[in-house]
Amino acid sequence: MFTIDAHLDLSMNALEWNRDLRKPVTEINEREKGLTDKPDRAKGVVSLPELRRGNIGLVVGTQIARYVAPDNPLPGWHSPEQAWAQTQGQLAWYKAMEDAGEMVQINNLDSLEKHINLWDDGLLNETKPVGYILSLEGADSIVTIGHLERAYNYGLRAVGPAHYGPGRYAQGTDATGYMGQVGHELLKEMERLNIILDATHLCDDSFWEALGHFNGHVWASHNNCRALVNHNRQFSDEQIKELINRGAVIGGALDAWMMVPNWVRGKSDPKQMNCNLDVMIDHTDHICQIAGNALHVGIGSDLDGAFGREQCPYDLETIADLQKIPALFKKRGYSDADIENLMHGNWLRFLRNAWK
Repeated sequence: MFTIDAHLDLSMNALEWNRDLRKPVTEINEREKGLTDKPDRAKGVVSLPELRRGNIGLVVGTQIARYVAPDNPLPGWHSPEQAWAQTQGQLAWYKAMEDAGEMVQINNLDSLEKHINLWDDGLLNETKPVGYILSLEGADSIVTIGHLERAYNYGLRAVGPAHYGPGRYAQGTDATGYMGQVGHELLKEMERLNIILDATHLCDDSFWEALGHFNGHVWASHNNCRALVNHNRQFSDEQIKELINRGAVIGGALDAWMMVPNWVRGKSDPKQMNCNLDVMIDHTDHICQIAGNALHVGIGSDLDGAFGREQCPYDLETIADLQKIPALFKKRGYSDADIENLMHGNWLRFLRNAWK
């Protein structure tokens, strides 16, 4: 089944992990054997050939670069200008993939419909470009509000104002506090440019503030449920209800610590923790029960988002195994139409509405 994945850190993997994503996953992992600079070396699951094999023809591809103040222990850049430069390097990688015929940017309704028709032509996927919608995970790299229009002009179509910790425009995971005036200005400019607000990673304070000040289109690209894993990174039922009321789609994430409770990074094992793809369906089903339908769920896997097979479902060898999800969803009693909505239909409906 044609599949949309609403959150992949492809350019981060290409530049910071130094992975040539045109290669098969097996080849990428073989080259990384013996490396210890990242905990997920030789355990990656994402590459462009695997996306094609899994019929994952459209993704939301991120730019990501955090600014860190002197007292912030998180990894990141020491000035917004450096963070901006990092995102420009990431943009250059996407453009290089376009030049090579490996990817194509999707940034309006015409390009979306053309791309969907290409992937629905019945021919083999092997030579088809993977479509990507450009998103910014954490807005720290937007040096000034004026930079946002520059980013829109090169294709940026969704922004998550914060990532982990305190941000320049909002507060993120494990932080607390509000967006303030500069955050409101960012939201206002996003609304003017019709840039989608990604509510993922916003701390509770900033989440409610953002939704109170933003009248544009909202989604949550990769988020699970606090009722199942009690952590501020997840959405409470109240937040899920508000997103549903706003017409949002919420993408299920496959990072094990977000899927099962009591995960210990670097120690827990997916099999021992019973972390498989069916756990994603637990989170998906929870959202569907709140909504009373299956119109607000999708996939936003976050696979290879600084973790690999050591921290993802044990029944997933590569991202192509997202094709196991329809059967699992069907087992829960969901209809064929519901399954299509989960795999691609809800994201397509959202985008068609946002870009009409």
